[in-house]
Amino acid sequence: MVRETVAITAYAVGDFALALRELRTHRRITGSDEQLPLIVDSERGVGRPDRALEEGRAVDRMTLSVPVRVQLAIAMSGARLDLGQTDRALQELDIPEADPDRAFEWSPALFSARAAVLEELGRHDEAAEWERRAQIASDALDAASGVADREVIVVEEIDLIDDEGGVDVASGVIPVADVDEDEAIDMQTVADDADDAEESR
Repeated sequence: MVRETVAITAYAVGDFALALRELRTHRRITGSDEQLPLIVDSERGVGRPDRALEEGRAVDRMTLSVPVRVQLAIAMSGARLDLGQTDRALQELDIPEADPDRAFEWSPALFSARAAVLEELGRHDEAAEWERRAQIASDALDAASGVADREVIVVEEIDLIDDEGGVDVASGVIPVADVDEDEAIDMQTVADDADDAEESR
């Protein structure tokens, strides 16, 4: 647990070399691939997108939990973008969990990642629609968990900046908890409600 906590903290503050060292030690001790997305993204952070892809391909994704599989797809897509392989970056995100009509805990990040790749491809209308879906999913999940009803929400953000001043690792693949598929939010219903509310104004 200590190794895992140190690794996640190092990743969050942009110390990817330390994150990798601790993640590998945690993986060797536990035999778990649950933090594989962080390993892949940390390889990106130290400037090794090719190695990141090797790490991601070395594991049978069907052995991973759904949230981890989704986060891995996002990290792998980011590595493809680092290499200028934009079409293949989109292919990495073509997974069954990318269902625009249902929202799980991982959906906002997955939808936003797809929007970013579509934007890179110049498919701006599609990108805008996926970003809209990401926002709807986020709002719906917040409402379902009661976040929307809280009077004060404090959000602390950490920008991950590379040596040249650019944001290099944007996947944000902090681990998420397992979610029962029966608890999915019907995105089409939420989207239709949002459209109806907009039209009534």
